Amino acid sequence: MTALTTILSKEDMLALKTSKKKMEEIGWAMKGLNRLGGVLEIGIDKLPKKQQKWLQQLAHKVLYNVVKVNLKTMSKGKMNLAPSNRTYKALVTSSGILGGAFGATAFGVDLTLTTKFMLRSIMDIARSEGEDLNSYDTQLACLQVLALGGKSTHDDNLDTGYYATRVALSSAVKNATTYATKHGMGAVLQGSNNTIIKFIAAVASRFSIQVSEKFVAQAIPVIGAAGGGSINLAFINHFQNMAKAHFTIRRLERKYGEELVRTSYESLAAG
Repeated sequence: MTALTTILSKEDMLALKTSKKKMEEIGWAMKGLNRLGGVLEIGIDKLPKKQQKWLQQLAHKVLYNVVKVNLKTMSKGKMNLAPSNRTYKALVTSSGILGGAFGATAFGVDLTLTTKFMLRSIMDIARSEGEDLNSYDTQLACLQVLALGGKSTHDDNLDTGYYATRVALSSAVKNATTYATKHGMGAVLQGSNNTIIKFIAAVASRFSIQVSEKFVAQAIPVIGAAGGGSINLAFINHFQNMAKAHFTIRRLERKYGEELVRTSYESLAAG
């Protein structure tokens, strides 16, 4: 990028517009199951406070454990390869089929497997957009994707716009990146009450909204195995779209600078 760059190329503007459409128009993780929308809205509102708290704690626990495993095992040497979206969709769908067969009792196991594969898929997409998985900034940006839940009637107290979410998490990201650079991501995940753990908690608080929607959907008696697979497919499809948009925007920011890309993004009408 040079100081003379004042506008994005036609191709990059199209990529940015497509990314905004993904970010702004996808409502919630279960959007692909609109026929269940009314049931989900009622179901989530009627969840007991104790169960809502359990879901929030489960989202945090699953995310924390998955982060520890994925950051250690994901191949980091490959760059710019096409992401294996279909492979991860198949894995997550299979998990949903098993979870759907056993109902809400298997939800914790299904969520763990689903989140593991989703985060690996997000990292795969990040790498395809030129991100370096050895970078702590990239690793934390992958986690940010799980906070990009779109708009829901159950997140009215949160800023859900793309840049609003990034701003809301910016302090936690900066502190976590500094801490990880000094101590190493793997080391700090063994401790407690540090900036990495706090960042995961911030992401989990947003991710738990989609987790609650997934739980209510899978708890519907008529869903069964096939329905569980469909729910998981919609779930990962949502976050793959979020990841593609997020890392496309980050790629453009590396090329043009964050300020210009953000200004261009905000000037676009989604659609």
